[in-house]
Amino acid sequence: MTSLPLPVSMKGAPSLPGPHEGYMPGFGNDFETEALPGALPQGMNSPQRCDYGLYGEQLSGTAFTAPSHQNERTWCYRIRPSVKHSGRYAKIALPYWKTAPHVVDDVISLGQYRWDPVPHAGEALTWLTGMRTMTTAGDVNTQVGMASHIYLVTESMVDAYFYSADGELLVVPQEGRLRFCTELGIIDLEPKEIAILPRGLVYRVEVLAGPARGFVCENYGQKFELPGRGPIGANCMANRRDFKTPVAAFEDREVPSTLTIKWCGQFHETKIG
Repeated sequence: MTSLPLPVSMKGAPSLPGPHEGYMPGFGNDFETEALPGALPQGMNSPQRCDYGLYGEQLSGTAFTAPSHQNERTWCYRIRPSVKHSGRYAKIALPYWKTAPHVVDDVISLGQYRWDPVPHAGEALTWLTGMRTMTTAGDVNTQVGMASHIYLVTESMVDAYFYSADGELLVVPQEGRLRFCTELGIIDLEPKEIAILPRGLVYRVEVLAGPARGFVCENYGQKFELPGRGPIGANCMANRRDFKTPVAAFEDREVPSTLTIKWCGQFHETKIG
């Protein structure tokens, strides 16, 4: 059983899944999905023993005692518990990804601005090294505010994974196609679509067609919700059914990898199996 936090994407119109693309409908919906038959325990509140020798873990999106209509949680059934996918972290530098409050010593000028598209460079850039912050607001330490980024991606993350403990990411592609391989399933993303990656979700980003460029809104505060329908009424621009969530998927590989975490504006990396 699962509800948000989930990675979701919005398609231009509902469509049948492609060969690597399985989606279930709904923004903030409750549903269940399994990659192997019988992997989901039935009739258990907090399963202690799971089929296939899996480890049951809950990813919480709200306080444990939140009212049922507000409670958000995702039950995951893993080949290995998440504690095995973490170790001692070492601080690393990603100088172009800034976090609020980003205080500079000298304010060059004030006024209204617009930016031309950020040109692609000749260097190889991944989702992490290709993030470029345009502006920030608020304070990530108090979970208030946001940051606006442009991403430039030319290479896939290989045996490398990432998650942000600072906030959720709203991704709006401009060109190219990306694949987000999350621990809850796969999302393929291209222009005229958007995707939301929740806080705390582990994933890697692959380039399906590059170079890829687009925009990211990093939200430190209250999670994204669909706006009220207002005078548009029942037939509004963003219906819950237009948002898709990935079906269950898993990888069973034994390779040296890295996991990078973003927390309080700093980046740390650890080695994992």
